[in-house]
Amino acid sequence: MNPTLIGIIGIAVMILLFLSRMPVAYVMAVIGFAGFSVIISFQGGMNLLARSFYETFSSYGLTTVPLFILMGQIAFNSGISRRLYDTAYKFLGGIRGGLAIATVSACTAFGAVCGSSPATAATMATVGLPEMRRKGYADELAAGSVSAGGGLGMIMPPSVVLIVYGVMTEQSIGRLFAAGILPAFLVTFLFIVAVMIWCSFYPDQGPRGETFTWGEKMRSLIDLGETLTVFGMIMGGLFFGLFTPTEAAGVGVFGVTLVALIRRQLSWQSFTTSLYETLRTSCMVIMLIAGASIFGKFLAVTRIPFDIASWIGGFNLPPLVILAMVVMVYFVGGCFMDSLALVMLTVPIFFPLIVSLGFDPIWFGIIIVMVTEMGVITPPVGINVYVVFGVARSLPGGMPLEAIFRGIMPFLLAVFVGIVILAVFPQIVMVLPNLIY
Repeated sequence: MNPTLIGIIGIAVMILLFLSRMPVAYVMAVIGFAGFSVIISFQGGMNLLARSFYETFSSYGLTTVPLFILMGQIAFNSGISRRLYDTAYKFLGGIRGGLAIATVSACTAFGAVCGSSPATAATMATVGLPEMRRKGYADELAAGSVSAGGGLGMIMPPSVVLIVYGVMTEQSIGRLFAAGILPAFLVTFLFIVAVMIWCSFYPDQGPRGETFTWGEKMRSLIDLGETLTVFGMIMGGLFFGLFTPTEAAGVGVFGVTLVALIRRQLSWQSFTTSLYETLRTSCMVIMLIAGASIFGKFLAVTRIPFDIASWIGGFNLPPLVILAMVVMVYFVGGCFMDSLALVMLTVPIFFPLIVSLGFDPIWFGIIIVMVTEMGVITPPVGINVYVVFGVARSLPGGMPLEAIFRGIMPFLLAVFVGIVILAVFPQIVMVLPNLIY
């Protein structure tokens, strides 16, 4: 049987298994193993299975994943997120829609010590939703700002998605982290603009909060010092070559833990909870990487990625048009799949095409993260939406799921605008990596 036909059948079976809600990692591993065995040999498939799992779980580069996740968990359980939110509220709460703007700003700051989109959304939902409900904010604006703001954890380094992309494509994680900083601030700015436009049309949905003196605002900045210090240690050490990404993650864990211990806000129970959540999330991520590695090697022997590249190249379309087609695939896929799984599934297919078109792989990595950020808030999957919905169930009367999905629409448009800006002006992404490296 033709290898390409076997690949198409494998992809179709994989999609059917996804619809049955089987774990994505196991589906990719099983389909990859079965397809590789049919094309090459059963012995070859067994060797692929053993080698891929061993190489993934013994990869030194992937040790950054559990360390950065642990850093985010300790930051959450030690109350750093609450202090970030309070500081943002003191500066922004007095303007119309200020609580929503404060939430988005706090999401950006927390993303600098977390790296996980759902974790950022859950943390800020726990802190921000009750406050916005108490101040009379509409459910749509409150939940939309938290759900979308949580996606900033995917862009702002240290980002788990950027780490995985860097490992899969053999790109510098330090350059990827540097490339993600300005786009993260760009999206934050666009989210703030979206909130301000929203409140200009519907002022009753985002009423003004209390105002604070400049003395109170300045004193609140002290609470930002710890976050900026930890972020500065991580990024500064990476940029100046003082340590590797893995060592940077270790420094981050040490810094956050030290801050929590000094403030006496890290109990033994919260520490063990952080370890448990880190273990659970890390196993999920690394299993996904192993499954995607097996499936990627299966796709390679089917030659489907090369056939797709040749097919698209045969249209003689401008590179930006082809990029738009690839982005659309990611957007549609993000509506149905977890963002990390989507990245690991599709990078082996599209990365060779993008490189052949002359696009910078660092820039493409940021574009992918921007598009998958849209995926975490788009129906029907929208993982961040369901995270916020779960947190909102603890509020009096709960919060309708439809209201949350309505609330993310302006922010979805803002991310799309950000992608267009980065496509037209790629130097926004590349200026820091080129300057530092």
